Amino acid sequence: MKILPGFLLLLPLAEIAGFVLVGKAIGLWPTLALVILSFMVGIALLRRQGVGILSRMSAEGQNGMMPGREMLRPAMFVIASLLLIIPGFITDIVAILIFIPAVRDLAWKYVSRRFVVVGSARGFDGSSRTKDPKVVDLDDEDFRREPNDNSPWSGKHLGD
Repeated sequence: MKILPGFLLLLPLAEIAGFVLVGKAIGLWPTLALVILSFMVGIALLRRQGVGILSRMSAEGQNGMMPGREMLRPAMFVIASLLLIIPGFITDIVAILIFIPAVRDLAWKYVSRRFVVVGSARGFDGSSRTKDPKVVDLDDEDFRREPNDNSPWSGKHLGD
C-alpha cells in the first residue's frame, strides 16, 4: 500500500511511453485502433458480466460470509474489463493476464489471506473471533460511553 501513490504517478508516464513505442512500431492509426478496440471489448465485457457481482460480494461480506472462490472469476472479469476501458497498453496487458486461470489462482491466494470478514449483527455468531493481537474484540458490556463535561465536543450536535 505504501507504493500505491508512486505507482499511480508512474503509471500514466509508463502508458505514454507504451503509446510512443507501439506508435513507432506499427504507426499512429493502428495504435489508435488498438486503443479503441480494447475500450470496446472492455465495455462489452462489463455489460456481459455486469456490476451485480460486486454487489453480491458486498452482500456476502455484510452477512458475515467470506465471498467464495466461485465469486472470484466474475469479479476478476469485472476488474479486467475496467482495465481494458482505461486507455493504455500496460493496463491492457494486466487485463489479459487476469483472464489466465493460473493468474486468477495466484490472485485468490493473495486475496484470501488478506480478506477479513467483520461480524455483523445478523451474521456474527461469536465463534469466528480472531486471535489477531491487532484486533480488539469488545462485547456490549465491555464498552460504555460516559459523558465528559470537559470535552470540547460535549453538548454539541451535528450542525452546531
